[in-house]
Amino acid sequence: MGEARRIVVKVGSSSLTTAAGGLDADRVDALVDVLAKTRNEGVARRASVEGGGGRRVGGGEREVVLVSSGAIAAGLAPLGLRRRPTDLARQQAAASVGQGLLVARYTASFARYGVRVGQVLLTSDDMSRRAHHRNASRTLDKLLAMGAFPVVNENDTVATDEIRFGDNDRLAALVAHLVRADLLVLLSDVDGVYDGDPARPGTSRIAEVRHPGDLAHVEIGSAGKAGVGTGGMVTKVEAARIAAAAGIQVVLTSAVHAAEALSGGDTGTYFHPTGRRSADRLLWLQHASTPRGALTLDDGAVRAVVQGRKSLLPAGIAGVEGDFSAGDPVELRDREGRAVARGLVNFDAKEIPLLIGRSTRELARELGPGYEREVVHRDDLVVLHP
Repeated sequence: MGEARRIVVKVGSSSLTTAAGGLDADRVDALVDVLAKTRNEGVARRASVEGGGGRRVGGGEREVVLVSSGAIAAGLAPLGLRRRPTDLARQQAAASVGQGLLVARYTASFARYGVRVGQVLLTSDDMSRRAHHRNASRTLDKLLAMGAFPVVNENDTVATDEIRFGDNDRLAALVAHLVRADLLVLLSDVDGVYDGDPARPGTSRIAEVRHPGDLAHVEIGSAGKAGVGTGGMVTKVEAARIAAAAGIQVVLTSAVHAAEALSGGDTGTYFHPTGRRSADRLLWLQHASTPRGALTLDDGAVRAVVQGRKSLLPAGIAGVEGDFSAGDPVELRDREGRAVARGLVNFDAKEIPLLIGRSTRELARELGPGYEREVVHRDDLVVLHP
């Protein structure tokens, strides 16, 4: 972990705010102290390997991206709310007030180190669409290249239930893959995964997870007592699994142990990478997209998509559900209703009934050459159950 060059750090609301809502300036400053030190160590190491003519030589720099919760929690007290609201409209209002306070606090805190902050707000809808995905990637890369410190959050002010990530832990895992990070550090108010309730005597911290099955018999807790966030250990473990499956090492620990985690110390729970990096959009499609509808496939099409990794053609469709547009994510289901894949559809929902069971050649003759194509191309498709 100590050798990681590009790092994504995620911090939860409970590590930044008071239980009543509102930012805790001391907690924010303590986190920024650690992040700025990590970043500046990378700058110093980079400078030490640059040639006399100013030529940049790789191998020394460390770049950090922060995924920060806390916008809604920060907006509670200013709006006179005693606890996190359950309705979407008031959550969006709290986020609107709190997001400005949150980024202002980070901006002031990083200014102590002469570091500028760049804010990046995302929704899952942004990330599942090709053009938006590329824009997010370019923005983050350019911020890092220009020496700014990216602070990422879900765009709670406009996100609806259908396009929300649901928690910033999953967002952090996907951002780590998006920026090609070597390490993801998930910070909360618990210093790792335990083999039982950490409050009960006799439980112990699990130091390493080499395979998802290592936690099969561990009871994972839900959201914390503070009540200002939406996550909990369940979402953090799931985020760790997503990142590890994409070839990224993960450490899950408490915010007070952030310095040890970033320097490679023995803290928290370390998740070994379990897979290799895949195409960025496919990871987003699998874990960040919300299907807008579903296509039922006949048995032959299920075999072609799942086993043969083929595109979905009109002839293999047996039914359609939902109201979606071309480019939206849809579920691909077998005849029993089980979701076997997810993909970006090339036609509107209202067009699909005209295509069901027909060959592309027949459709092209009758409806024009624009219909001689796949309903879901294999490059825009991820298999959920091999």
